[in-house]
Amino acid sequence: MSSPHALSSATPLSGRVALITGVSRSNGIGFAVARRLGHMGARLFLHGWPFAEDARYVDDGGVVGAGVVDLLHADGITAEYTEHDFMDPAGPEAVVREAVDAYGHIDIVDANHAHSRPDRIEDLESEELGRHLLVNVRGSLMLVKAFAAQHDGRSGGRVFMMTSGQHLGGTRSEISYMTSKGAIDQATWSLSASLIGRGITVNTINPGPVDTGYATGERWQRVLDRMPLRRWGEPDDVARLIAWLCTDDARWITGQVINSEGGFRQDGG
Repeated sequence: MSSPHALSSATPLSGRVALITGVSRSNGIGFAVARRLGHMGARLFLHGWPFAEDARYVDDGGVVGAGVVDLLHADGITAEYTEHDFMDPAGPEAVVREAVDAYGHIDIVDANHAHSRPDRIEDLESEELGRHLLVNVRGSLMLVKAFAAQHDGRSGGRVFMMTSGQHLGGTRSEISYMTSKGAIDQATWSLSASLIGRGITVNTINPGPVDTGYATGERWQRVLDRMPLRRWGEPDDVARLIAWLCTDDARWITGQVINSEGGFRQDGG
C-alpha cells in the first residue's frame, strides 16, 4: 500500500505559495526554481533587484526584472513580482507582507538573493564587507523571521537558504562573500531547531559552480577542468533538488546543508 503522503499527481504543490527572492534574471537559479515549483502547482511571489551595474551580466541574452514573470505567465504559471533593496532593513518584511497580501499565506520561502563582489584580503573594505553581511545574512534571517510569523502551522512549511561551499574549501578571491555565506551555513541548524516545532523545515543548499553567466574564459575553463562529469552545474540542477524538498516526500529532512555539486573537486585534483 502506498503512503498517504506519497506524490499523487504531477502537481504536488497545488494550493501552496512559494516566495523566492533574487529572481532578477531568467538565466539565474531563482528563475529555474520558480519555473519548477510553478509547474508543480505552486503559486509564486518573486522578488528581484536591479543589477544593471554588474558588468558580469550585461547582454547575456536573458530576460531581466519583471519580464521574468511574463515568461512564467506564458507557461500558465501564477506569479507576481516585486523589487526591494535588502540593504534596507525593512526590505525582507515588506516582501513577505506583499506576498501575504497577494495570496493570503506563504508556505515556502527560498532565500535565493545574494550580493557578490570579488575581494581579496588586501582589498577588503569595511563598507563592502558590511554590504555582504547585511544583504546576505541579515536579509535572509529577517526574511525567515517574517515568513515564520505569518505561518499558521499547516503542513508543507519550507525554508531554503543558499551557501557556497566555503565549508568544503577556501578561496582567496571572495573573502566577504564567503564569510557571509559561511554565516548562512552555520545558521541552518539553529533556524531548523527554532522552526520545526511550527511545522517548518529548514535546509541550505550548496549548489557548487553553477553556470549563470558570471564566469567566462579562463575562469570558466578552470572550473570545468575540476568537474568530473565535464560540465558546469545548471540552474535546473538546483531547482530539481529544491522542488523535491518542497514535496511531502521530503517532510522528514531538516537542518541540513546539502552539497549538490556533481563531484566538484575542490582541490582541483
